[in-house]
Amino acid sequence: MKEKVLEFLENNKIPYELCEHNPVYTMEDMLNEGLDEKGTLAKNLFIRDQKGKRHFLITAHIDTAVNLKELGAKLGVGKVSFGSPERLMKYLGVEPGCVSPMGLMNDTENAVEFIIDQKLMGCEKMGVHPNTHDATVWLSFASLKKAVELMGNNVKVLKI
Repeated sequence: MKEKVLEFLENNKIPYELCEHNPVYTMEDMLNEGLDEKGTLAKNLFIRDQKGKRHFLITAHIDTAVNLKELGAKLGVGKVSFGSPERLMKYLGVEPGCVSPMGLMNDTENAVEFIIDQKLMGCEKMGVHPNTHDATVWLSFASLKKAVELMGNNVKVLKI
């Protein structure tokens, strides 16, 4: 998994920095590992609409409070909820706790809509999982946007 992400970044000449660490499963774990000292941390949410027809990957600044009711309205889909571990595996090929924009490389049908928090625009160094719990890939907003677009997904910036 991690190797596939790193190979993708290298093959596409997308600059990144890799930091390997103890397995982390929550934002609290990441803070306890001191990862916030290396750059801006991003939290990632995999959600779906009420009918389960549309799926979204939300990447938000660590300090952004995400209100699902408001988010559903902003996305124009009404009520949203978290996607199940089965849906997460089906669409992004990752387990809970490993949700990351890098999982979009496993979304071969580009069924997941990618939304990034406006607060992250222009960020020079943000951390996301390379689809594993034991490492963080640091890259700029511009590099993340380029990577997601090369995976075939659109990048929608939203004030969350």
